[in-house]
Amino acid sequence: MAVLNGIDRLDYYEELFKGKRLGVIASSASVDSDFNSTVDLLAERFDVRALYGPEHGIRGDQGAGEMVEDYIDMKTGIPVYSLYRKDSKRFTPELLEGVDAVVYDIQDVGVRYYTFISTMIYALEDCQKYGKELIILDRINPLGGAIVEGNLLDEEFKSFVGAYSLPNRYGLTIGELAKMVNEEQQINCNLSIVPCKNWDRNSIFNETSRLWMMPSLGLPTFETAFSYVGTCLFEGTNISEGRGTTCPFIMIGAPFIKASELVTNLKVLKLKGIYFTEAYFTPTFSKHQGKYCEGVHLHFSDYHQVSPLKIGLILLDMIKKMYPNEFEFVPPYSPTGKPFIDYLSGSSLFTDQENTYEMIIEKNHQDSLTFKKRKEAFHLY
Repeated sequence: MAVLNGIDRLDYYEELFKGKRLGVIASSASVDSDFNSTVDLLAERFDVRALYGPEHGIRGDQGAGEMVEDYIDMKTGIPVYSLYRKDSKRFTPELLEGVDAVVYDIQDVGVRYYTFISTMIYALEDCQKYGKELIILDRINPLGGAIVEGNLLDEEFKSFVGAYSLPNRYGLTIGELAKMVNEEQQINCNLSIVPCKNWDRNSIFNETSRLWMMPSLGLPTFETAFSYVGTCLFEGTNISEGRGTTCPFIMIGAPFIKASELVTNLKVLKLKGIYFTEAYFTPTFSKHQGKYCEGVHLHFSDYHQVSPLKIGLILLDMIKKMYPNEFEFVPPYSPTGKPFIDYLSGSSLFTDQENTYEMIIEKNHQDSLTFKKRKEAFHLY
């Protein structure tokens, strides 16, 4: 049976949309099973008054971290209001003035630091604040709904790359996560969820027979999204996470790394489900732009035998120990801010000098067990 997302089930839930002035939060991956755009489908059938663009924009034509201003969608003629502005990433009363309900349909990747979930949580809070309904067209979690990995985010480290008390890999769909936040925080938003169909939460994306539509330019394949669970942590260091190459998040390196040394040490570990090969690259943009780098290329042979978060932690710990004089964490972006690795990890696990690799692994294990029990109350599948 075909695995269906919420957008594929409009015919069964059209009463949710009829007679309402709609605003739509969508991205480039907001498509149905035939790759028709959610924006276009809803605009053809219902009264869509406004579009709201998250990071990367409605059509995915904005770069990572690039601030987006308001504009008119060329295809539908509907105004697009940015939720990734310089001054704010939230709704204002004016942005919601002409709508009765906001429809959210964005492909999540099941990882805490992926900013689309922050946009959803803000929408949940703001819709309640301004008396609007929030309708979520649910989508499967590409990483599955069973496995949980990582430490729980501490409130002290809350940010746009960590908006809620979740582990790095949290095993919920975006609809389930919305239900969790709405109930745990007693937001009491008027929330409706159009559920997926025929999804087994034990399955990952490449077992669903669906075709991959990249949710952002940095995650062009499922393999990169899988690796992103762990290798995104390198964004908080002076090591290239592969941005500016054709292999973001599966190719890691720096000008001071020796590929042969790193790969030799990784192979000694004899980890299951993954192979390591030497990588040589020169990023065309982002970190170390125009500089020759060496490092490692990750190849996953069995997604069920490997923990992507643990791979990221092993790599980070190994590079830090091999190159202690060159390795650095990125300094805070502002005098009063914290190092970016603290925001990514949702903790001071990496910057607290007393924490060893083994201690971080144990913290991840205990927090994962806690969250796995907590999230079961919000399962829809």
